This record gives sequence, C-alpha cells and structure tokens, in this order.
Amino acid sequence: MANVENGPADSKKAGTRVFKKSSPNGKITVYLGKRDFIDYITHSDPIDGVILVDPEYLKERRVFTHILAAFRYGREDLDVLGLTFRKDLFLSSAQVYPHDKDKEKPLTRLQERLVKKLGSNAFPFFFELPRNAPASVTLQPAPGDTGKPCGVDYELKTYVAESQDEKSHKRNSVRLAVRKLTYASNEAAPQPSAETTKDFMMSPGGIRLEASLDKEKYFHGETIAINILVDNNSNKSVKKIKISVRQFADICLFSTAQYKCTVAELETEDGFPIAPSQTGFCKVYYITPLLIDNRDKRGLALDGKLKHEDTNLASSTIIGDQSQKENLGIIVQYKVKVRLIMGFGVSDLIVELPFTLTHPKPPESPPTSRPTSGVESTAPLSHENEPPIDTNLIQLETNGEVTGNEDDLIFEDFARLRLKGHDLDDTEA
Repeated sequence: MANVENGPADSKKAGTRVFKKSSPNGKITVYLGKRDFIDYITHSDPIDGVILVDPEYLKERRVFTHILAAFRYGREDLDVLGLTFRKDLFLSSAQVYPHDKDKEKPLTRLQERLVKKLGSNAFPFFFELPRNAPASVTLQPAPGDTGKPCGVDYELKTYVAESQDEKSHKRNSVRLAVRKLTYASNEAAPQPSAETTKDFMMSPGGIRLEASLDKEKYFHGETIAINILVDNNSNKSVKKIKISVRQFADICLFSTAQYKCTVAELETEDGFPIAPSQTGFCKVYYITPLLIDNRDKRGLALDGKLKHEDTNLASSTIIGDQSQKENLGIIVQYKVKVRLIMGFGVSDLIVELPFTLTHPKPPESPPTSRPTSGVESTAPLSHENEPPIDTNLIQLETNGEVTGNEDDLIFEDFARLRLKGHDLDDTEA
C-alpha cells in the first residue's frame, strides 16, 4: 500500500497495524488488518476483521456487513431519477450481530487477537472472494474532475438495521474502500517474439523485421528490453524506428468496447537509415512504462486507487475463465508495438508483442486457523531485486507474525489523512 506509513522500516516490528473506522455516532467500529487484498490466482486473501458494537444502542436491531464490487461508468452527479451509472459485479452479505452460532467459523489469527483485546462486544466477519472476482481498476480522471472516478471499486459497508434489506442511515453505518490487486503466477511463459516481411511489387527483394522481448513478465517500474533484427534485401531505405508500449482496456458492460493508450514511446534515427541490401542490423532498445509520464491522459487504466494515495498503471488482467469476462468489468492488456518507418509512399512494417505487467508476488501471510492450499509460501524479495522505490508506488503488505508481545496492536484510523488538511468523504476513507 502506498504512502501509508512514513516512519522507519523497523517501526513495523513494534506491533501489528490495524485500521479502524467508526460510525458518525460512534456506536459501531470496524477493524481491518489491511486495505489491500491480493489475488493469488488459486485463491484470494480473505476479507476478515472485527466489528465492535454497543449492545445498549442496538437494542433489538441487528448489524449487517457486505462487500460490494461495482463498476462505475459515469459521474455521481449524473445519477438522477433513480438511474445510476454503475453495474454491480459481486455482492456478499452477512449478519454480524447478533452472532449466529450455527454459522460460526474458526477465527483467523488477527480476529483472535482483536476479540481478546476488544472484549465480548467484538464480533468477527469473514468474506471469501470468488476466483472470477474483478480486480480494482481506476480510470484516470481529467484534471479538475470531482467525485468518485470511474472504474471497478470495492466497498465494505457495515450498518445497523432491522433487516438486511432496510435502507441504512449514515449516522450508524461505516463505509470503507478496499482494493483487490493481482499478480501473475511464477510459471515461466514463452518469450514474446514476432516477425514480418514486406515485398514490393515493382522491385525485387523484401525487408524482414524480427522483434523479441527479453521476457514475458515485467514488474511495475521495470525496463523492457526489445531486441530488433532487420534484413533489408530490397532497394528501399528504412528511415527510422518507432517503439511504443500500448495499454488496451476492454470495457465489459452491455457490449465490449476497447480503448487504446500509449504509455511509453521511443523514436530514434540512431543507426539509420538502413541502406538497400544491408542485412544483419541488430540492436536492443530499452523503454520503461511509468504512470508519472502519463498523468495527463484521461481514461488511462490504473490499479485501484484509494483517495489521496498514489498508484500504478493497471496490472495486466489474468483471465482464468473466458466465459466470465464480462464479470471482470475492465480487462487490461499490454503490447509493445514496433514500427519501421520507410518514408514517403511506402507503408511501414509493424509487429506487436504482448506481455504481462504485474506486481511481484508478495510474501504469503502466516498460517491462520483457516488453512489454504495449493499456494507455496515465498520469502520476501531481497533489496537487490526490488524495483526502484519511486516506480512501484503500490507496496503490497501482508499481516506478518509479530515477535514478542502478541497483543501489541497499533490502531490507525482510516480517516488519517484528514489531519493533513484533506477532506475525506465517508465513501473514500
């Protein structure tokens, strides 16, 4: 998670950080161990936490909580006459209080510690996201746009009501924005490569272009190496080369529309022109796609953004089941486009190389009372292999085991940024 903590690195060893947020009237408080939940392909991090209630205030009423994934495709201020520009992609609800012992499940380690510390009025909740649940994706707004940006977002809502379908009131409800982020598996993928040839009707010979990437998977902030090989057996000259990284975002609503955006570009005449009958031209070009170079591009897909925190370009979407594509909301893919520019009157040679842009696999959380299977734990990356700190702006976190005093919990308000002069609204905190 980005920009959450600015203290020294060893400050995390002092205890386990827990986020909390209370309703405006202070009668219910939600506690969460993290705001980023990771999709490990075979399973996702559970969304688990504890809700502290005031039984005297509730009396005969109940406390419900739900997790909702929705795709907002229009501005909130355009929601009129009951028409909202959003599509619900996933919803799961549960009653937290009174506690239903028939549906009781084993507590996670974090829940055990929170219940022990908060007392008998603390009640756990637990949600498991399905494998086809969409990842959090934000479409970059234009400068000056206000309100929630378009994209896929997750909201955890807790409220007091007589029944689950009753309309909630702001004074006794809590709404929290959380993120679901993905990473690609560690399985090696074929090295992307492509080639094309061009023949000319009125002259002998042709031109052959071959391009390849050094690997298929790149982490945010990594530089992409493109190896170019050109054989010019024609009587034409190649003027220059243009290489670009393009993001493709498929918007899956009632019909599918695709948006393309160039996120990195390189154009050079170094080593050119390639003269007629010149063969064996070989060179490696380097290009780095970064969000910092694309702040002005409206509609660019980004990893889900929490208000006033930074993020990355959207990670590549991992599609497990092609029949469930429309449930993903936004599908993001990347390609390197190589163009040999021939000059006036001759069409260019073009090849495209698809690749995956993702996060490095975070360390697995320690074992809990709810065992998961099929995923091997991975040790944290060494500092030598980490990308530059100013490029991978989302720092994935897990709930690590704490040495020493296990009851040492550090509570941090969701609305912490208000102290810095930001005016957080209830849905974005």
